[in-house]
Amino acid sequence: MSTADLPRPDPRDFLGVDSLLQEEELAVRDTVRRFVADRAMADIPAWFEEGRFPTELVKDLASLGLLGMHLQGYGCAGMSSVCYGLACMELEAADSGLRSFVSVQGSLAMFPIHAYGSDEQKERWLPAMAAGDVIGCFGLTEPDQGSDPSHMRTHARRDGGDWVINGTKMWITNGGIADLAVVWASTEEGVRGFLVPTDTPGFSAHNIERKLSLRASVTSELVLDEVRLPGSAVLPGVVGMCGPLSCLSEARFGIVWGVLGAARTCYEAALEYSTTRQQFGKPIGAFQLTQQKLVSMLLELNKGLLLALHLGRRKDSQGLRPELVSMGKLNNVRAALDIARTARTVLAANGVTLEYPVIRHMNNLESVLTYEGTEEIHTLILGQAITGLAAFS
Repeated sequence: MSTADLPRPDPRDFLGVDSLLQEEELAVRDTVRRFVADRAMADIPAWFEEGRFPTELVKDLASLGLLGMHLQGYGCAGMSSVCYGLACMELEAADSGLRSFVSVQGSLAMFPIHAYGSDEQKERWLPAMAAGDVIGCFGLTEPDQGSDPSHMRTHARRDGGDWVINGTKMWITNGGIADLAVVWASTEEGVRGFLVPTDTPGFSAHNIERKLSLRASVTSELVLDEVRLPGSAVLPGVVGMCGPLSCLSEARFGIVWGVLGAARTCYEAALEYSTTRQQFGKPIGAFQLTQQKLVSMLLELNKGLLLALHLGRRKDSQGLRPELVSMGKLNNVRAALDIARTARTVLAANGVTLEYPVIRHMNNLESVLTYEGTEEIHTLILGQAITGLAAFS
C-alpha cells in the first residue's frame, strides 16, 4: 500500500493512540467524555467564577462507577489502571476540580482504607464512599510541613483505649464537604492513619477562599482540637510514612493522565481558534509562528499520552514503582502547563477570559504543578533514583 493511500492523521489523535486502547478502555473513556460534555462543559466556567464545586454531580459520578473505580470489591468497579487514567483525563478535560474530587475520593481516601483498613472499616466505609453517600478527604499536608510531611506536628496519643488527636492540616481538597477525613498523625510508634468522622467533637474544617486556581474545588484547613476517637479508628495495616506516600503514588498516577485532558482542551481551543481568527487577510493558523506553536503543543500532548499509557500498562501488568510515577507527574504536568500557556498566546487577549477554557486550565495547572509533590520534589526523587544519592537535606 502506498503511503498516499493511508488516512491522514487526525489533528486530535495524531498518533492514532485510540488504536492502542482496548474495547473496555474506549467504552470507559467515551462514557466519561459524554458525561462531561452533557453535565459539566457548559457550566464549569460559571462554577469556576463562583468558586463552587458542583456537589450535585457526586451521585452521578458514583453511578458511573468512578469513585474508587480501580479498587476491587465493596461496591467498587474494579477497573484497570488504564481505565482509571482515561477517566481522569476526561474529567480534567472539563476542569481539574472534577478530577481532583474523584482522585481524592478514590486514591487518597478510599485507597488507604482498602489497603490498610480492618475488615470492619472496609465494610463500614467503602460501599458508602463508592456510592457517593460519604465524601472523604486526606489530611497530610500542614501549614508548615508540605514537602517534608515526616516532620508533621499533628500528634495522636493513647488515652486508655482511645486516641486523642491534636493538629492542623492545610490545603485539603474536599475538606469542607467531607464526611470522613483520613488524617495522618505522629504517634510514639510512628506515623499512623486515623479515620475521623467530620462530626466528631473537636474537628472543624475552614474553607480557603480568594483562590485564583482550582476555584471549582473545595480546599480547606482542618483543625483537630482534642479529637477523641476509639481504638477502632486507627488503620491497623500500616505504620510509618510508607502509608501516606503509597496513597500519594496512587493519586499522582491519576494526575499523570488527568493533566493531559486539560492540555488537550487547551490545544483544541487554540487549534480551532487559529482556523477562524483572521489577521492580515488570512487565518492566523496560516502563519508560520502560529503553526510552530500548534505543533509544539501537539508534540508534547502526544508524548505525554504515550508516557501515561506505558505507565498504565506497566501498573496493570506488574505494578509501578513510585519513581516512575514521579517521572510521569513531573513530565506531564510541566508539559500541560506549557501547552496551556502557549495556547493562551494563540488566543491573545481572548485567552484571558472565561469565554474560552484556556486561562482557567492554566490557573488550575499552576496548583497541580505544586500539589502532591512539587516539581522540585519529583526532580529530586528521580535524581536519587539515577544516582543513588539523596539530595533532600
